[in-house]
Amino acid sequence: MSKRYTITAALPYTNGPIHIGHLAGVYVPADIYSRYLRLTGNDVAFICGSDEHGVPITIKAKNEGVSPQDIVDKYNAIIKQSFEEFGISFDNYSRTSAKIHHETASEFFKTLYDKGEFIEETTEQLFDEKANQFLADRFVTGTCPKCGNEEAYGDQCEKCGTSLNATDLINPKSALTGNVPTLKQTKHWFLPLDKHEAFLREWILEGHKNDWKPNVYGQVKSWIDDGLRPRAVTRDLDWGIPVPVEGAEGKVLYVWFDAPIGYISSTKEWAAREGKDWELYWKDKDTKLIHFIGKDNIVFHCIIFPAMLKAEGSYILPENVPANEFLNLEGNKLSTSKNWAVWLPEYLVDFPNQQDVLRYALTANAPEAKDNDFTWKDFQARNNNELVAIFGNFINRVVVLTNKYYNGIVPMPNEFSLIDLETLAEVKAFPNIISNSIERYRFREAQQELMNLARLGNKYLADEEPWKVIKVDEARVQTIMYVALQISSALATLSEPFLPFTSAKLKSILNVSSSDSTTENRIENSWKDIATKSILIPSGHQIGGAELLFSKIEDETIQKQLDKLIASKKANEAASRVVEPQKDTITFDDFTKLDIRVGTILEAEKMPKAKKLLVLKVDIGIDVRTIVSGIAESFTPEEVVGKRVTVLINLAPRELRGVESQGMILMTENEHGKLVFVNPDDTTVANGLHIS
Repeated sequence: MSKRYTITAALPYTNGPIHIGHLAGVYVPADIYSRYLRLTGNDVAFICGSDEHGVPITIKAKNEGVSPQDIVDKYNAIIKQSFEEFGISFDNYSRTSAKIHHETASEFFKTLYDKGEFIEETTEQLFDEKANQFLADRFVTGTCPKCGNEEAYGDQCEKCGTSLNATDLINPKSALTGNVPTLKQTKHWFLPLDKHEAFLREWILEGHKNDWKPNVYGQVKSWIDDGLRPRAVTRDLDWGIPVPVEGAEGKVLYVWFDAPIGYISSTKEWAAREGKDWELYWKDKDTKLIHFIGKDNIVFHCIIFPAMLKAEGSYILPENVPANEFLNLEGNKLSTSKNWAVWLPEYLVDFPNQQDVLRYALTANAPEAKDNDFTWKDFQARNNNELVAIFGNFINRVVVLTNKYYNGIVPMPNEFSLIDLETLAEVKAFPNIISNSIERYRFREAQQELMNLARLGNKYLADEEPWKVIKVDEARVQTIMYVALQISSALATLSEPFLPFTSAKLKSILNVSSSDSTTENRIENSWKDIATKSILIPSGHQIGGAELLFSKIEDETIQKQLDKLIASKKANEAASRVVEPQKDTITFDDFTKLDIRVGTILEAEKMPKAKKLLVLKVDIGIDVRTIVSGIAESFTPEEVVGKRVTVLINLAPRELRGVESQGMILMTENEHGKLVFVNPDDTTVANGLHIS
């Protein structure tokens, strides 16, 4: 039976574009699930929008010298366009700066306020005297009281994932001025989460013990077991939705109060456009509500938002919140501030018409149960060894042979062999196998099963060898190609949730209906049809010519992407390099006391039983000196012989391990901490010449 689903994907924050971490964690799995539900005949509202309030946006606006509205307008357009080009099939993509959202969030707050669901308290909050303003969570950094991370924010430690209040931080500092903030009294409204603790314990810890992902259940249990406390739902800011009650001037709704209400306002926007009743998708008990999020949003979607919905009283609660873990990039944590990311807009330019390759690679390596790693080499291998060599190869052979033998007309089968019947029976099993995985939010497993169907097709062709049999038994080849075309037709439908662009292209090649087709004479197969119909593409049906579904990705293409990351890493190292402060000022007379000359290393050997020391013989023009230098960990003796060097020659001699050192060779370090000689670059400079 058809069911009604409201599917939400975490609202992306409009202070930057989308990257692969967002895609793997939230948007690709949510899209797979929504496309699958539509294919299986369900009523789906797939809802999202831009999250446009909160402190990071105001910080970015200050840094760029523009207004917060300028920032959100810029990135909302970028994000929305890249989602559309990537094929994320939202039914509605809204934004929290929209009038309908301001009205919905204000109304929601007012309803809870009128019901007495908030606690109004005057508390001490961190205040920056220099900036003359209260500091919202993200305007404060300090040491996490849980794990000791010295770069925790006032709302969350990104290292251990603990949600915090700004006043919890040890050694807090203002992100605006760097000053140590003071405490100052201010009035706010709090949602008493402790009041809802018993309900949350029963609803989640008892009711969803067996069907929620362990990472989600475990984090929620930890929070509840630790004891829930009132949480402020207002902030002292000038960017956001004004708190709609008297005495709240200069205050806005906390972004984590208003953002999830964005799902509701986006649904309202969609329903008004489509002539639907939005309340059915949020208030009818027969509707299933599913939130797709990353693990950093678990607390907000599993504790705070459900408590808000429960307090309001008329809304349904989520059936599941299948949060993913984090995706790393080439062994390092994704970082937007350090440009350690693969940005979706850039990918779409660098890999035109290859959206499905990234979808496939991210799903194959999705961080469903633990953090996972994206590498460009794996991306290349997934494309070349799986999409090209298995899926694409099978379809290409079937289409080429059908056009070659039958001018593109599906042949009439003759008697089916046992292999034919077994193969066709296996094809019928795949919809249920893939469904079972998708409905348990195991998208990696589901996609692997799709590829197993392509493998089945490849094996069938390889075993039956129609290109050989055609020479001796044309009737048999008609049956082989008929069976292969049934497999191809099944792939065209079952691939749609995972590879929507490929599915559409394959349906065009086979001249069968795509989900958005309006051509009446095309054949249409639903998800259910693959399991129940005996004929998916009939004899006599005309298919099109061969087109490659996928193309091989060469090493040079991948190297360009790796070079981008290397450039980012070097830029980060340069930006984070600490330059030592200037030493105490000296006079010119002090400087002239130093006798620094050009020299050449004539001999070098390791100091016995000393890890860092080399004993050098250095020609300094006046004489040949013995100098002991701590460079053995950076250079071998053979590497330094013949080196031109700069030597301080009037340094008082010093005995090191029984060897008298008669000077000092000048060195520095590069950005990697490797020692580098400070030496003249002109080979005509003679030993013994002064450096002044």
